[in-house]
Amino acid sequence: MKAKLILIISICLIIYSCKVENKSMEEKLLTPFELNENTTASYDEIINYYQQLAQRNKFITIEEAGTTDVGKPLHLVKISNQKHSENKVTLFINNGIHPGEPCGIDASMMFVRDITESDSLRFFLENIDIILIPVYNVGGILNRGSYSRANQNGPQSYGFRGNAKNLDLNRDFIKADSKNAQSFQKIFTKYNPQIMVDTHTSNGADYQYTMTLIATQKDKLTPSQKRLLEESMLPFLYKSMEDVGYGMTPYVNANGTPDTGIYGFLDSPRYSSGFAALHHCVSFMPETHMLKPFKDRVLSTYQFMMSILDYTHQHAEEIIDSQREAIEYYSQLEEAPIDWKLNQSLVDSLVFKGYEAKYKKSEVSSDLRLYYDRNEAFARDIPYYNAYDVAQTVRIPKAYYIPQAYDAVIERLKNNGVQLERIEKDTQMRGSYSYISSYEDLPAYEGHYLHRKIMIDQKVSEKVFYAGDYKINTNQRARRFIIETLEPNAPDSYFAWNFFDGILMQKEYFSDYVFEDLAAGLLAENTELKQRYHEAIMQNPELDTNAAMALDWIYKQSVYFEPSYKQYPIWRKF
Repeated sequence: MKAKLILIISICLIIYSCKVENKSMEEKLLTPFELNENTTASYDEIINYYQQLAQRNKFITIEEAGTTDVGKPLHLVKISNQKHSENKVTLFINNGIHPGEPCGIDASMMFVRDITESDSLRFFLENIDIILIPVYNVGGILNRGSYSRANQNGPQSYGFRGNAKNLDLNRDFIKADSKNAQSFQKIFTKYNPQIMVDTHTSNGADYQYTMTLIATQKDKLTPSQKRLLEESMLPFLYKSMEDVGYGMTPYVNANGTPDTGIYGFLDSPRYSSGFAALHHCVSFMPETHMLKPFKDRVLSTYQFMMSILDYTHQHAEEIIDSQREAIEYYSQLEEAPIDWKLNQSLVDSLVFKGYEAKYKKSEVSSDLRLYYDRNEAFARDIPYYNAYDVAQTVRIPKAYYIPQAYDAVIERLKNNGVQLERIEKDTQMRGSYSYISSYEDLPAYEGHYLHRKIMIDQKVSEKVFYAGDYKINTNQRARRFIIETLEPNAPDSYFAWNFFDGILMQKEYFSDYVFEDLAAGLLAENTELKQRYHEAIMQNPELDTNAAMALDWIYKQSVYFEPSYKQYPIWRKF
């Protein structure tokens, strides 16, 4: 296997001068990037290129696999030797989620060509099928310009971060407000990949690396996949990239300058890697550095894809087994984690190659400004905080019940492979539900006012579910996805993303002058209520002096107060 890796490295390093399967460079289908190293392909050039490859290459097919917000199709490229095997890994590659970060777009075009047209590389397809989205954010790549990435070193022109609805698609994987995300969910569920690569370019601090890497947060994975990631995959990838001259470091997620320490990224399900984890798929997000030349950013991404391919080929059975074990492990859980927090008392270290951070007088204001002195490069140990503890768990019910009224949630569940069962006749059932006791809202964020710090009270009650409503058994492959989207206090639950906001507003109220007499009667007739009212006054004397507040308190303790207010409409059956 080592000999194969050396061969791969040699092929990659001489990409511009080699002959591929006895074809000269003139015969080879060149990409716009190869013709001009500061150019990234346009949407039409990308699709035309893959169509040409598919016409001359039996290992490639390209199809329209859904629609996008801009009205143009979402294309899917499939690379396979067409031989079926249960021991084949499905590698999923996503490009152009942020089209202003196009390294993966151009790298993938060369990558697909080379592994399908070279006898020296085609052996990878013996146990790997590749599913590739050439450009995900179609609306963004059509919105082409040269100035939206003010800090970036090339290419000459590129796409825009927002899609046709001005959404950041790397915040849309759960809420799926975009047609892009709705199409993506169906594709991802159809192919159920074991490994995903989502290509990006990073803003932030300056340092020596061309590429940094976000992997699925290890502490969110089940034991089998965590072990494979930590002990095998990451060491291989870091070593492989070092060997070809593109040494990596973990993504530079810092509270200050990198020398003060970097923090492992907690990839919630709104992000591609967090979404993949809900489906027991290990994900990697290579982030090339904005200030490095575009040529190096593209070639390092190409090399990363080759490294992933090499590792996957060598460890296909282990990858498949670890996913199977992860699904089985999750099926046996009685309690599931839904949130995590950084453990800052557990600190590791890593050798980081950076530049000294300094300050000097600003030429724009009277303040000091930060800069990184490239004349003072360093390599030193820095703190690395990458341990996350479970912050919250939930007891897993046997089933959830959801009213058919919430069709947007039901559609998203179906798109993600969740099996739902229609209730055949009106049924009254006793079950557990959540009462939303408190929450906070973020300012406007990706088209929502995202709820956070959600506190709930668990209650038991009777509820009628009608014919056509849905039962969702949790004993299924999508178990993790179901729990982390339907438990309301999970950070990226459908409640957090405003799909149930109708319950947060009272629909009925009272007229003070009418309810005054009724409230007095309630206190007179119910000694227990009267006692609680006096206790409430002791805790908050304003109740006794503010009539509106007093009536509101009594109303909310009475049978007249609507039970649906803040009552989460999904029931649990244990």
